[in-house]
Amino acid sequence: MRDISDFAGGDTTKDYCVHCDRPDGQMQTFEEKKESLKNFIVKTQGLDETAALKVAENMMRKLPAWEKYFK
Repeated sequence: MRDISDFAGGDTTKDYCVHCDRPDGQMQTFEEKKESLKNFIVKTQGLDETAALKVAENMMRKLPAWEKYFK
């Protein structure tokens, strides 16, 4: 995340971005984010759900907010 607008709620102390927060500013659960990202990948890239889930997990694995789920 580079700009303040990239951080959830514009709060640079949070380790998650605007795409991982809920409307109330709290971070989505791991399962919520994985499901929404999988659905986004299916919709935008046309992958089937199994392939999209693998892509979503690989993407999430690289993000600080989710790294603890892959150890």
